[in-house]
Amino acid sequence: MNKRIHFVGIGGSGLSAIARLLKESGYEVTGSDREISPFAADLQNNGIKIYVGHDAKNIVGADEVIRSSAIPDTNPEVEAARNAGIPVYKRADFLGQLMAHKIGVAVAGTHGKTTTTAMISWILYKMNRDPSFIVGGTLNNLKVNARAGKSPFFVIEADEYDRMFLGLKPHIAVVTNLEHDHPDCYPTYEDMYSAFQQFVDLLPADGTLIASAEDKGAVSLLSYARKKNINVLSYSIQTEMTINSPQWMQARAPKPNTRGGFDFSAMTNMSGAISKMNVSLQVPGEHNVRNALAALSVMAALGVPLQEAADALGKFTGTGRRFEIRGEVKGVTVIDDYAHHPTEIRATLAGARARYPDRRIWAVWQPHTYSRAQALFFEFSRAFGDADEVLVTEVYASREAKQEFSSAEVVSAMPHSAARYSGSLEATTDYLLKNLRAGDVLLVLSAGDANQISAKILESL
Repeated sequence: MNKRIHFVGIGGSGLSAIARLLKESGYEVTGSDREISPFAADLQNNGIKIYVGHDAKNIVGADEVIRSSAIPDTNPEVEAARNAGIPVYKRADFLGQLMAHKIGVAVAGTHGKTTTTAMISWILYKMNRDPSFIVGGTLNNLKVNARAGKSPFFVIEADEYDRMFLGLKPHIAVVTNLEHDHPDCYPTYEDMYSAFQQFVDLLPADGTLIASAEDKGAVSLLSYARKKNINVLSYSIQTEMTINSPQWMQARAPKPNTRGGFDFSAMTNMSGAISKMNVSLQVPGEHNVRNALAALSVMAALGVPLQEAADALGKFTGTGRRFEIRGEVKGVTVIDDYAHHPTEIRATLAGARARYPDRRIWAVWQPHTYSRAQALFFEFSRAFGDADEVLVTEVYASREAKQEFSSAEVVSAMPHSAARYSGSLEATTDYLLKNLRAGDVLLVLSAGDANQISAKILESL
């Protein structure tokens, strides 16, 4: 009989991906959550039984239980499993087992890790390398967030929250950048940096660290890895040749193209001599040039033909809720994006401005967690320069208890002349419906539930 794995909190991006991979690998998989999310609905369509609500009887017959970081010890399914002697794992405990004996590629960083992981997975898939992968969002090209491949390649998004990434077993580690985030988990930047050092420590003697040469935190990790005699490879957008490590990958002269992305030439010394690839992206923003360089650096480290990899990148159409164009009605273009950190918001809005230089851009921001909104208060207040109109909803509390703090306080500190606090999602939607006009671009920035604004706007228009 197949081993049965039960997931508590299966509807999130992280657990749903593992559930899909295990189902494809031949396990019997069940799960539970408070409600059926889009990820959970997709799993149901693939034959996975999902219980709505948490109840001790849901785990009867399970051999192992995996729980989300958001699930407390007091959850009735977790308690029932422990009382019955059934092993209970967090993602970190379980993912290391899955990666054992594989060529693991783990992508970490404060920003860009979902898209970069998706790019690497897509390239290997497109080049018939048959990878297994776990991504924190749905690959638009493949309509899935995970896959069980038959090859040794295992690509995974390395989530730093709750120190999940410290349970992985990577052979290649990627660090896109490193800024302070998740203050509920890492009170200071130093706490977070220390965790990333431990992530680098997971690499074996013949492993490779790939990191941005343009980000202060990532550069510091490159130096740390070199002192430990770990192989390093840096990547950057440069006009002059600046070598931050013995091996490098660089983008030269990126320019906006007619596909909505950027064209550039990528150069590397990884093959001994300097080689060059031509890249044409259709995902927007200069930040995606950097994500593409990270993906190509992984291909160079794996010895994959680089121009063929670059051609595959040109067919990459992005991931769900990462500059995801939801539709256009009556001349209004509606876009969802997961940006929930000031740096991500600035990059996303810069990408929108490059793609739509002559259109009025509306930014609707739903702050994600009180701790982040307060810890990065000033940075958020200065992140919306590329938007013409800014609406800020109330904070999405997520895992935190409701607090007195209101996002109206951030709005009051914004120098932007057209920024306003819009309160509830319903009030925000009403305001938009009264004020949007043909030619406008609506960008909803949310890691919470504000994407329902996009759906309602498209439906109402």
